[in-house]
Amino acid sequence: MKSTGLNPCLGRSDRRKHALAALLTLFSAASGSVHATVYPLANKDDTLVGQDQTIETVYEDTLYDLARKYSLGSEELIRVNPGVDPWIPGAGKQIIVPGRHILPPGPREGIVVNLPEHRLYYYPKAKRDGTREVITYPVSIGKMDWRTPLGLTHVIQKQKDPVWYPPESVRKEHAAAGDPLPAVVPAGPDNPLGQYAMRLAAGNGTYLIHGTNNPIAVGLAVTHGCVRMYPDDVAALFPLIPVGTPVRLINEPIKVAWIDGELLLEAHPPVDAEGQSFEPDIDQFAELLRAAVGDRTVAIHWDYAREVLQKANGVIATVGLEAELPDAPEPATAGQPAADR
Repeated sequence: MKSTGLNPCLGRSDRRKHALAALLTLFSAASGSVHATVYPLANKDDTLVGQDQTIETVYEDTLYDLARKYSLGSEELIRVNPGVDPWIPGAGKQIIVPGRHILPPGPREGIVVNLPEHRLYYYPKAKRDGTREVITYPVSIGKMDWRTPLGLTHVIQKQKDPVWYPPESVRKEHAAAGDPLPAVVPAGPDNPLGQYAMRLAAGNGTYLIHGTNNPIAVGLAVTHGCVRMYPDDVAALFPLIPVGTPVRLINEPIKVAWIDGELLLEAHPPVDAEGQSFEPDIDQFAELLRAAVGDRTVAIHWDYAREVLQKANGVIATVGLEAELPDAPEPATAGQPAADR
């Protein structure tokens, strides 16, 4: 795995401090995910992409480094590996990498951002031969009273090396915290927008899909209403997106898919009106699952399904099987009871 530059001669406490000090250098030097986030869609009804895997750590690994390498948000990887020190997991640890994704419901066009999942999906237009694909990346979303708005919008402007003009409300927030901001933050390593930004129309204001100078926060509800991406991810996505591309922001903590008669369930921590994750209400989650199943006749292992819903860690699980109804009896002929035929 990629080296973090940790000195093996340091003690555990000193190594942790060293890791913190080297964090910005580490992420600035990262050159992109080594695992593709582009998936072909062989059929228009494809609903599942990617694959889960288990990897073994080496001494230099951190979960933050591995999350970026495998195109995951940091919390996404930490959540499925409880009990593992995210800074110093140590060599020889078996780490689960959740790489399977059920595609979100709704139209497959333009950009779709599912807030509870902290993930962006981009559906390019079909190629000349008719084949289609989906590209997916982890993102950060808005927090507190900086709610990332739901609904359909579109890209109205693209900027390389954007200049940031902090809104007055943001400047007041930072000033109150003892961290005053200038009126203008020029392009460069100190700019929180990173190197690329795509502006979205949203109600009475605008929001951005942009990079960041703090990659460790990707996957968290930490932005001022915007959608934040790893620097290498937004650099790859930026040239693919024309102005006018539709962007749909959705709130779907539960996704289901039917694969060969099996009911697959993917659950993520729900988010509140301010974009903050909270513990799921299992009864409410169960109702969402029933609604997603619809009119299908399915045998659901409810004890296991509730366990998956409670964990809400994004790992896809098979929780039911499509049931086959018994054949209806043939109608009886005149004068002959059905039981005697």
